[in-house]
Amino acid sequence: MIQIKDVKTFSAKDVHAAHAAGQVLIVDVRESGEFAAERITGAINRPLSSLDPALLAEIADPASVVFQCGSGVRSLKAIHLCRAAGVAVDSHMGGGIGGWKADGLPTERPGGFR
Repeated sequence: MIQIKDVKTFSAKDVHAAHAAGQVLIVDVRESGEFAAERITGAINRPLSSLDPALLAEIADPASVVFQCGSGVRSLKAIHLCRAAGVAVDSHMGGGIGGWKADGLPTERPGGFR
């Protein structure tokens, strides 16, 4: 597993509360097919395979970005990629969307909410 210094790992419940309060932007780094199948409402999709940290910095304050993936591995890789490009993103959601669902938080799927 990737380990990066000074990474903030937030629980799904903490991210949910901060997102509801408009304090964070959830950036889902799963591939577009995964995102299309099921996602966190309000999250934006920027797949890790094509993530451009410079473009990300143009749409959001890096301090407000919380990366999210399926389990927490790709979100750590996204932080590493951003830091290597000089974009100071330091937060991700531990457990990914799997942890989100395990905590009973809602997801969005084509055809409605689950």
